[in-house]
Amino acid sequence: MARQKELSLYRNIGIIAHIDAGKTTTTERILYYTGKKHQIVDVHDTKDGKASTTTDYMEQERKRGITIQSAAVSTEWKGHQINVIDTPGHVDFTIEVNRSLRVLDGAVVVFDGVAGVEPQTETNWRLANQYNVPRMCYVNKMDRMGANFGHAVKGIKERLGANVVLCQVPLGSSSEFCGMADLIHNQAYIWKEEDKDSPWETVPLESLRARFNFEASADNDWIDRLPELRQEALETALAMDDDAFMNFVETGEYDQAVLKQLIRKGTVSGKLVPVFCGSSFKNKGVQHILDAVIDYMPYPGENGGISMVDADGNNIGTQEVTDDAPARALAFKVINDQFGTLTFVRVYSGVIKKGDTLLNVTRDKKERIGRIVEVQAAATKDIEEVRAGDICAFVSMKDTETGDTLSDPASPQLLERMRFPDPVISVSVEPKSRGDIDKMSTALYKMAKADPSLRLEVDKETGQTVLRGMGELHLEITIDRMRTELGVEANMGKPKVSFREAFGGPVEHTYTHKKQSGGSGQFAEVKMIFEPLEVGAGVQFSDEVTGGRVPREYIPAVEHAIRTECKFGQVAGYEVVDFKARLIDGKFHDVDSSALAFEIAGKACFREAHRMSKPKLLEPAMKIEVVTEADYLGDVIGDMNRRRGQVTDQGQKGPSAFVQGFVPLAEMFGYINFLRSATSGRGTFTMEFDHYDEVPANMVDKLIEKESK
Repeated sequence: MARQKELSLYRNIGIIAHIDAGKTTTTERILYYTGKKHQIVDVHDTKDGKASTTTDYMEQERKRGITIQSAAVSTEWKGHQINVIDTPGHVDFTIEVNRSLRVLDGAVVVFDGVAGVEPQTETNWRLANQYNVPRMCYVNKMDRMGANFGHAVKGIKERLGANVVLCQVPLGSSSEFCGMADLIHNQAYIWKEEDKDSPWETVPLESLRARFNFEASADNDWIDRLPELRQEALETALAMDDDAFMNFVETGEYDQAVLKQLIRKGTVSGKLVPVFCGSSFKNKGVQHILDAVIDYMPYPGENGGISMVDADGNNIGTQEVTDDAPARALAFKVINDQFGTLTFVRVYSGVIKKGDTLLNVTRDKKERIGRIVEVQAAATKDIEEVRAGDICAFVSMKDTETGDTLSDPASPQLLERMRFPDPVISVSVEPKSRGDIDKMSTALYKMAKADPSLRLEVDKETGQTVLRGMGELHLEITIDRMRTELGVEANMGKPKVSFREAFGGPVEHTYTHKKQSGGSGQFAEVKMIFEPLEVGAGVQFSDEVTGGRVPREYIPAVEHAIRTECKFGQVAGYEVVDFKARLIDGKFHDVDSSALAFEIAGKACFREAHRMSKPKLLEPAMKIEVVTEADYLGDVIGDMNRRRGQVTDQGQKGPSAFVQGFVPLAEMFGYINFLRSATSGRGTFTMEFDHYDEVPANMVDKLIEKESK
């Protein structure tokens, strides 16, 4: 079957933002205006559990009114196929944004018109930079009291470092918001009503000054500055081409089609970020966002293909997005429920048909494609084949996990993997009844397989099952989803912090392993230097032995010993990180030496050297932002200081005040209860892992005792 739609008519986009900026509301409007659904459900109407937005269909999402897992929907607009992924805004679910951005070609970043740039927006922006994803910005909620378009744009420029091209500015704000002035098309769109089917009036920009006089002087300033802003927008866009820019400077003339092509060129290359505004809830501006997605967002492969790598992760080329190549796809998400497994896949090249056999290159296992489905959030529709650029799901794959590469068996090739954060918090998990132990283990394995930011371990000392994740909410919802999706109930223990250990300073140590009693003897001697490295450097091993003092065949055994033994430090048994182990000398015996003897010597040398170095205990430090009314700021800052926190910034964000800083995770459990009490329920906070900090010496014993309870 031939391709039904040209690749240039596809758009794979994500809706990303901080929590409560309006991503899901915007997605609902997109589906309504593209004719995919005939009724709009608002997020605040879902908390009674009777209704559900298209993309927030899980019970946990309806109850909390937030997006927990990314959901994919497909729709059409003006002859273009648009695949949309609505992603979560809560920091505990950054993994969902991470894996979505990995396979998307562009992103619409949504901002709250009152709050502007918020912490999770910055995190998502960094992820988009990491994966080289072109972006456009949509300043939403311009109808809210305190909305400030200038504040939002300033944040996008200064905090995100974006080179913006203002495509729209608002007409009015809060209750007076009635439309947008389009600087690119030189016309304004004005709504008289807020109904979802309300038409808008299109008028020239020149007529706006005589027509409007808003209460807020800042709103009138936007209209007064329209000629200057339009000139600035045109110059920024036309600067993408020297000839077009010089012609514009000399004559003041330009070609509208060329102008849009240059904005597209700048956006696709990441040199420009177009900015739009509107109010999704009040049904103003969503259709123009859809037009902008078609005009400025790239089609699959327009900003390059995906990197191909070797087994060690080294780049060995690029797989372009084309049908005329071996089939290659990346699995970016796995969903388990009582009815089976859905593996979400982005196809980068070739054609995959129902019944084909693909090779999972990551795990060297073959997978037969039984069913292929197009996903509409909770609903699926069977399709016969998928082609380069498509996003789809394969049903009931056995061995494929998030980040795995699927390839034509005749031409296997590994695609660049995703990078996932390490979990910072853990809880013990027990089945509700003793007879459910096996069911719980199976359910936990499925949840961990579907979510790479979860880790499943068994505590060797207590035998307890330990689940590690990104935050309290993340773990709580994982346990709740086991109940609703897999029918398994479990109890969650008290959260614990994932500490780390480090060397206190450089140490040189020699260890000799001798065993002569009965049978063949064992002998190995290693002389090593252990040096602490900067944060994030990892564990490094250096072979500096000269003159054959330690035979080549025994060196890997010493390295293996160090990398194994560093999982358990000498302060409290936590993993030792960021150090360099240098093997500088040693001795061996012709008969009694072996790889095992050198491994034993390496492990013992590490243990003793770590103890001698006056080791440090490290704890996760969280970046926190609290937003509340100014009256409560003193109490919030005082409490942060009591929690061993450090305030880095404070100020105004719209009508609210904010404070930012770093606080140890160990001090933050149950923080929401304090914040609600201290701010009469008006305060909100966001928290994400930032780095590991040394625990003060006088706190080490207290923290270890607290964690062991």
